[in-house]
Amino acid sequence: MSHLLRTSRLFAWFFVVGISIATILTSGFYLYLRPGLPPVEKLLDIKLQTPLRVYSADDKLIAEFGEKRRAPVTIEQIPTIQLHAFLAAEDARFYEHFGVDIKGLMRAAIELISTGQIQSGGSTITMQVAKNYFLSRDRTFIRKFNEILLALQIERELDKNRILELYLNKIYLGNRAYGIEAAAQVYYDKPVAELSLAQMAMLAGLPKAPSAYNPIADPQRAGVRRNWILSRMRDLGYITDDAFNLASSAPITASYNAPSTEVDADHIAEMARNEMVSRYGDAAYTDGYTVTLTIDGDNQQAATDALRSGLEAYDRRHGFRGPIGQVSDEALAPENLSGLMAGYPRVADLIPAVVTNVVDEEGKTEIYARSVGSAIIPFETMSWARRYKTEDLTGPEPEKPSDVLSSGDIVYVKAINDAPQTAQNEDSTKSSPEETATPNRPQMALFQVPKAQGALISLEAKTGAIQALSGGYSFSQTKYNRATQARRQPGSTFKPFLYLSALEQGKTPATIYNDAPIVFDDSELETTWRPQNSSGQFYGPTRLREALYRSRNLVSIRLLRDLGIESTINYLKQLKIPTENMQKDLSLSLGSGLLTPMDLARGFAVIANGGFDVKPYYIKSIKDVNGKSLYTAPDTVLCDQDCEPPQKTDTQAQPEIRIMKRLADERSVYILHSMMRDVIRLGTGRRALALGRDDISGKTGTTNEQRDTWFGGFNHDIATTVWVGFDQPAPLGRREFGASTALPIWLDYMATALQGEPSSLMPRPNGIVNVRIDPETGKRARAGAEGAIFEVFREEDAPPPLTAEETPAETDSNGDNGDLSRQIF
Repeated sequence: MSHLLRTSRLFAWFFVVGISIATILTSGFYLYLRPGLPPVEKLLDIKLQTPLRVYSADDKLIAEFGEKRRAPVTIEQIPTIQLHAFLAAEDARFYEHFGVDIKGLMRAAIELISTGQIQSGGSTITMQVAKNYFLSRDRTFIRKFNEILLALQIERELDKNRILELYLNKIYLGNRAYGIEAAAQVYYDKPVAELSLAQMAMLAGLPKAPSAYNPIADPQRAGVRRNWILSRMRDLGYITDDAFNLASSAPITASYNAPSTEVDADHIAEMARNEMVSRYGDAAYTDGYTVTLTIDGDNQQAATDALRSGLEAYDRRHGFRGPIGQVSDEALAPENLSGLMAGYPRVADLIPAVVTNVVDEEGKTEIYARSVGSAIIPFETMSWARRYKTEDLTGPEPEKPSDVLSSGDIVYVKAINDAPQTAQNEDSTKSSPEETATPNRPQMALFQVPKAQGALISLEAKTGAIQALSGGYSFSQTKYNRATQARRQPGSTFKPFLYLSALEQGKTPATIYNDAPIVFDDSELETTWRPQNSSGQFYGPTRLREALYRSRNLVSIRLLRDLGIESTINYLKQLKIPTENMQKDLSLSLGSGLLTPMDLARGFAVIANGGFDVKPYYIKSIKDVNGKSLYTAPDTVLCDQDCEPPQKTDTQAQPEIRIMKRLADERSVYILHSMMRDVIRLGTGRRALALGRDDISGKTGTTNEQRDTWFGGFNHDIATTVWVGFDQPAPLGRREFGASTALPIWLDYMATALQGEPSSLMPRPNGIVNVRIDPETGKRARAGAEGAIFEVFREEDAPPPLTAEETPAETDSNGDNGDLSRQIF
């Protein structure tokens, strides 16, 4: 008995000592580690790494930048059944334990011993929050002890719903998706609130092993994990047996979904990204900034589509350059086709495809297209494909598919509904695309990636806000932004600035200049310059109005010679048009200097708004991840005089304003509007009459050898400029001009930009008069003169009244002088 008592006391003593030592060690670890533990308050201040998002002015997503896809949500926005799915998978006793679940740890240990793997996990959700927010991934005792201590601390200071919300916004769920909302978008392309029970369970299975249980990478294994979670939900009473049976038998529907942008605006999105990085550094990609641009979503999409269509149309006019690659017949085995096409990128809407068979008898070509599969090209959609020889020469029109393509050719195609309609051959024996269609196989049209490039910029004339910008055919093809970076010769689109200078110096639309040959000898270069009009002809005495709308080069040269080169350069500086790349000789009159499309668009906006300064901008606002405004673009005020900004006071917050001062004489600009409207009515811009509007002014431009082609046009509200050319300057072709390349693009865009908008003409300023003139002399017309026309003048520049000698007296049948009205009219 005494022996048993002594043994019991010994065990008790060892037990007490063990407990004491454990307590001392635990306390020691706690005291050692506690100073290094972060305060729980820091959890609430941590910024989740959220990507930069760029939106249009009408709230359409343009782009998303950042390594991690995340869209933070509150716990109230997450369906209860989704919460139950995660609790079943990760921590069923979450609402019962104090941060560390002893039962859960024991269950995990039993699962490991009995099955060789842990299904439910030993860490609580609170412990995972501690690990994900504060700790490293190192598998060490010290890190695990820190995790437990932090979990206990978090549980004391935060409520359970807040902890669960932090967890669901932080966890990594594969495919760059962080947080439950981002995962719902990545795998199912829908918000978490719209997921089915099976889809919710699938997402709940990802935290344990996002790669191993990924429904895209390994659907079978992911399905097993999903069904285990569904069974746990049933056992825990979260779902019924019927719901379990239905969800566990549901097919796996996950697929990768990239951020769904709503507008093609890659070039201006890149401009916004650069600006945000310059402001905030690398934090721009992770701190959840939202940038709203000035562009209108519909206008921007119209600009992108118009530029692509215009470049494709130009490219098709000059023939087919042949396939982009060729493979042998042996490589055309069906099992090889998908991998074969993976090596060729998609460019804009153009899809790479390989020709598998050419059937001349049926007028079709069979292809395998990337992401489409088996398809056909009806011959009617490749009838444009004359063989390219030079920019001015193509081969004969093809008569059958084999004249264009051969088996093994790799080409680009476009869905036939997206392709422009080609002119139908009158030969009724040729079938239509519908007649050559093969059931269940989509029809495609033959295309090629255009070699020519272009740019379109559209500005709100009175503010400088960019309404649309496209810097090339495809951003994926090249990131070079021609709208802002390409310095090209503007050609005749430069002439309005020369004519505006002339109007300010007393010239008028009725001023006569001789359109006749002129020769300049350059003694330094030992060359002779013989400028010509584009037609190669000369037309004699010509009024400045007609010279502008008919784009007469010889008149512009003589006009610049009269105004003076230095004087004109100074006037351009007054208009804030860059002059560092301007020629200091008479070729300046023909647009031989270098300007970017943005420079030219801004200059046309100055004319469009009546002569006020314009500073283009594209960022409307910037907000942080919580929606707090960090930047708002200032309002623009056009100012004629007394243009100093109001003094700010400490007692009243003043909204920021941007004051745009007058750069050009209002009356001269008004007259130039009138002259440039005639470019549309009577001159080289007549194609723009298709808009059916009376408020359009514009100017075409074509440089020597058709290397650069332009059209700039505007009304009083919006100014848009288009450029077309090769990146490495080369001739576009003898029959290509601004009116045939750039103007159609401008027209397609403006049809959308001006849809439903009322006519917007510049108001007539004071000091403008209309006078009847003789169009042959530019002088005031005699009363009753035939062919006289009205012209608009600044009051002080109007032709003087005719003298008595210039106006012979007129008498009526009784010998009396005519009445006053007859003398006037």
